[in-house]
Amino acid sequence: MEKEQKYLEGTTTVALACRDGVVLATDTRATAGYLVASKIARKVYQITESIGMTVAGSVADTQNLVNILRAEARYFSLREGAPIGTRAAAQLTANILHAYIFNPYLANLLIAGFGEDGSRIFFLDLDGSMTEEKMASIGSGSPVAYGVLENDFKEGMSVKDVLPVAVRAIKTAMKRDIATGNEVMLAVITEKGYKEFSQAEIKKIAA
Repeated sequence: MEKEQKYLEGTTTVALACRDGVVLATDTRATAGYLVASKIARKVYQITESIGMTVAGSVADTQNLVNILRAEARYFSLREGAPIGTRAAAQLTANILHAYIFNPYLANLLIAGFGEDGSRIFFLDLDGSMTEEKMASIGSGSPVAYGVLENDFKEGMSVKDVLPVAVRAIKTAMKRDIATGNEVMLAVITEKGYKEFSQAEIKKIAA
C-alpha cells in the first residue's frame, strides 16, 4: 500500500475555471517508485463534449473510472435526451468512490466542464469527498503549481489568458518535483466543445 500511495501522489494536474470555459493541464510522466514507467502517460481525458477529467493515481484505477463515467454519461444522455451536467457527473463519480471506501480506487480526480451553468470544477478524493473549486491542482507537484496559480490566476480571466498560466504551472512543477516531467498536455472546454492542443501549439503558448 505504501508504494501505491506514493504512486498516487506522483504527478501534477491543474484545472482552472474561466469566464468562457475551463482549462486542463497535466504532465506526461508516470512513475513507479524511482522508476519513470512512462514518458507519455495520459492524465487528461474527454468524458463528453462539455466535460473533461484529470487523474492522479493508479493507472488501472483511473482508467477504469474514466471508462465508467464515459459509459454512464452516454447512458444518461440516451435516457434523459440531454447531456449530463458537470456536477451530476462529479457526484456520480463521488458515489462510486465512496461505495468502495473499504477497498478504494487509488485515485484523485479533477472533473471540469462548461455548460449552461458556466465553468465548474470539482475535486474528488479517493474516499468520495467532493469540493467545488475555481482553481485546483492535484499530485505531488501541486504545491509548486499552486505557487504559480495563486500569483497569476484571477477569477474571471478568459481561456486565452489562462492557457499560458496553466502551462507555466506544470512546467514549474517539472523543475522541482521529480515525479512530474517530460511533456505538458493541455485541453480546453468552451462553447465549441472539448479540444486538446498539439505539442507545437503548447510550445507557442509557453513562449
